Amino acid sequence: MSADIGATLEAFTKQHNIKHLLLSDFRRQMLPAYGAMVTDEKSPIYRYAKRSYFILDRNGVVRWMKIQDNALDLLKPEEVLQALRQVAG
Repeated sequence: MSADIGATLEAFTKQHNIKHLLLSDFRRQMLPAYGAMVTDEKSPIYRYAKRSYFILDRNGVVRWMKIQDNALDLLKPEEVLQALRQVAG
């Protein structure tokens, strides 16, 4: 999920040869529901998306999430793989 417009995501997937679908929430309808958007009106980054990681099961139920306050804080791939293993049991 991204706050970028669909055309930007399409160009990104082509440039990086990404095979899976990237979703756009340009209108910011889902991001607040997941706590993945800055909602403090006094913040200089008000309505910006937070860097967030979600693992959903086949039924669309969120089984794991991590929302970063600082968009520059990236999880290492090993951390995401560990979360996948935990969710899979």
